[in-house]
Amino acid sequence: MATQMTLRTASFAGESDLAAIANLYNLCCRADHLDSWLSVDELREDLGEPDFDPAQDMRLWRDAAGELLVVAQLWRQNMPDRTQAYLWCFVHPEVRGQVESELLTWAETRLRQVAAGRTPIELQTGCRDTQDYQMALYPAQGFEVVRLFYRMVRSLAVPIPAPALPPGFQVRSVEAEDAIAWVEMFNQTFIDHWNHRPTSVEDFDYAISLSSRIPELDLVAIAPDGNLAAFCRGAIYAEENQTLGRSEGWITGLGTRRGYRRLGLGRTMLRIGLQALAARNINTALLGVDSENPSGALRLYQSEGFMLRHRSVTFSKWIAS
Repeated sequence: MATQMTLRTASFAGESDLAAIANLYNLCCRADHLDSWLSVDELREDLGEPDFDPAQDMRLWRDAAGELLVVAQLWRQNMPDRTQAYLWCFVHPEVRGQVESELLTWAETRLRQVAAGRTPIELQTGCRDTQDYQMALYPAQGFEVVRLFYRMVRSLAVPIPAPALPPGFQVRSVEAEDAIAWVEMFNQTFIDHWNHRPTSVEDFDYAISLSSRIPELDLVAIAPDGNLAAFCRGAIYAEENQTLGRSEGWITGLGTRRGYRRLGLGRTMLRIGLQALAARNINTALLGVDSENPSGALRLYQSEGFMLRHRSVTFSKWIAS
């Protein structure tokens, strides 16, 4: 059993805390055998996301010597029917079992403050189904399993079938001037999906401002009537690839707007996105998918050569106001 430690809490201090947070994240990933890694630059940009207030939505715990051992972040989402937030936390293996109740009390208290009396209030969190510590912790704290997500993987050494755009459709990179139309397309695409959070122009502007964005991987299909009909977003985390000695790229988003479905646009945009990754000398493509996606996304990915790498569980807890 780990030695009981006295931990002190603190708010996020800014730039001086970034390296310690990234180091803790990476240490926990190694301890839990996760294939993930976070750079300081990526963390800095993540904390600039709209609706996240690092001074209020993050809490740190340190030992007497000042070493960072626990970090928790509360990512608020503007849901139409409830106040909701997602808890992202990493606890050093040496203090697991010592701080979780305090951590969750902080998260619930902060979420009530954000809700300001607006109910219902939902707190979500999640982990890989192989993380025994977290899989036992969350149910013991009153959380219930609400969804299962799959991480899928495809070798780009396997030939990518030729895309086939419907007549009159065109594909190009997303431009800043697309903001309003892109947001409308995105929300129309996912309005019937589980846990859909309407996106905004502010979210769009943030996404295209990221230094890691590659325009050739941020694609949209234009219908003959001029509407944005489908999209495919990709990403390559070069520093992570270099650190972990791999060559992986992501399909971070794929969707077809209602009214333009059953034309093969989703499959076509996926293939174009995979070709764009391969053109940048990426060997392996990754994506995440809701195991119960109502539009058949899982079947699409499986039919295009994607296989299961691992599963993640989403937990939910309803909070009294």
